[in-house]
Amino acid sequence: MTLIYLVRHGETDWNRARRIQGSTDIPLNDTGRDQAARSGRLLARQPWDGIASSPLSRAFETGEIIATAVGINRTKIEVLDDLVERRYGEAEGLDDRELLRLFPGATPVPGRERRQDVAARVIPALVALAERYEQDRSPGSPDARLIVTTHGGVIRSVLNHVSLQTERHRGILITNGSVHSFRHVDGAIELVLFNDPIDIESVTVGCDDFDEQNAVEQREMGVEPRS
Repeated sequence: MTLIYLVRHGETDWNRARRIQGSTDIPLNDTGRDQAARSGRLLARQPWDGIASSPLSRAFETGEIIATAVGINRTKIEVLDDLVERRYGEAEGLDDRELLRLFPGATPVPGRERRQDVAARVIPALVALAERYEQDRSPGSPDARLIVTTHGGVIRSVLNHVSLQTERHRGILITNGSVHSFRHVDGAIELVLFNDPIDIESVTVGCDDFDEQNAVEQREMGVEPRS
């Protein structure tokens, strides 16, 4: 078995402006770096075997900050292309009002990646990552423990795919810097704890409740976007 902790990247300027990022590569801002450092300090309370990251800079820099905090060499971060954020097509770069103007109501957004397609690329990548670590471990050794820095849309897609409690978590926000624990068992990914508190202390204290930061996600969750 391998424990996998999915960490959402810290805040960016587009998060703050509520612009849809998706696959657009927007870097962390100073608040985001502080959030990543706070997550790193909490994660440092536990031992870790490795870190993997989305290739987008906001996730990779979050991983670098956390790696320093937990004592892993930054050069050891494994970049996995399949952990990239969900693609929102022509909605990328738009804020809530612009999205509502250009794609009102249930109007389809050209180029938007379906959530099930996100899960179809992310979950096999997590399984393969876990299996590589398991193959290298001696019999009787403790379970591997991995940190994965990625994105809100990715975490939501994995959660929806693997958890029988999806409806329970439907309206709960995935904040910048938040941590969500899963485990790999016999080729499957299972939820351990949504918003894992890491030794009781929440990693989301002081983070803005942006959720996945965009009106496309809100629309799919049945939340009325801001007008």
